[in-house]
Amino acid sequence: MSVLRDLLEGIRGGGIEVLDLTAPLTEKTPILGLPEQFGQTATFSLQEISRYDDRGPAWYWNNFTTGEHTGTHFDAPNHWVTARDGEDVSAVPAGKLIAPAVVLDFAAESAADPDFLLEIDHVEAWEKRHGPLPDGGWLLYRTGWDARAHDAARFLNADETGSHTPGISVECARFLAERTPILGLGVETVGTDAGAAHSFDPAFPCHSFLLGAGKYGLTQLRNLDRLPPTGAVVIAGPLPIVGGSGSPLRVLALVER
Repeated sequence: MSVLRDLLEGIRGGGIEVLDLTAPLTEKTPILGLPEQFGQTATFSLQEISRYDDRGPAWYWNNFTTGEHTGTHFDAPNHWVTARDGEDVSAVPAGKLIAPAVVLDFAAESAADPDFLLEIDHVEAWEKRHGPLPDGGWLLYRTGWDARAHDAARFLNADETGSHTPGISVECARFLAERTPILGLGVETVGTDAGAAHSFDPAFPCHSFLLGAGKYGLTQLRNLDRLPPTGAVVIAGPLPIVGGSGSPLRVLALVER
């Protein structure tokens, strides 16, 4: 097993850096709010069971409450109606939880226009420069939005017309789902779709097309600016919630230095 030994030695020696792409999970973690007529997800909260006291003199522990799609989380195919009979989060093969990743960086464009949309031309131009998208890997879409994550209002960026956060066009979402070999899409925003995607046709095309094609989503990532355009390996392990549509998770990236 020299390959695994080499991997461990690379991590311990600093030749391979382990980067955390996960946002801390607290009661202040931004969550997606839906119109009032729909069900709402819960914010994250801890309920103390005992803390070195009469309830448990030698131990501290908590219960916690949260939604499947809170904070940095995994979208399984059955999260969306287009894959209602698809994989739940517990059925995602373990071998798919470790995969190559590429980063498409459009932070400058998103800073200039919070409603910026990734188009097919952007992806094809990136491929001409860096090579094809990874077969069975993640497309990580950097917009710089993680810099807003400490402030829920700035992160969700909503006004009387709705939320304004960058995303992916309808045509590009269909392209990524149907014509590329990627495993899934990772973003820094609250969900894989643009803030205005409720008004698209179809609405929420990343959810509709990518999950409908049996692909996956990762949301509320951070530190994508520390990854190279190609060459990183991502470890993304959700909780195996039987029947679940997603799960908070910790996302790690391995990068050769």
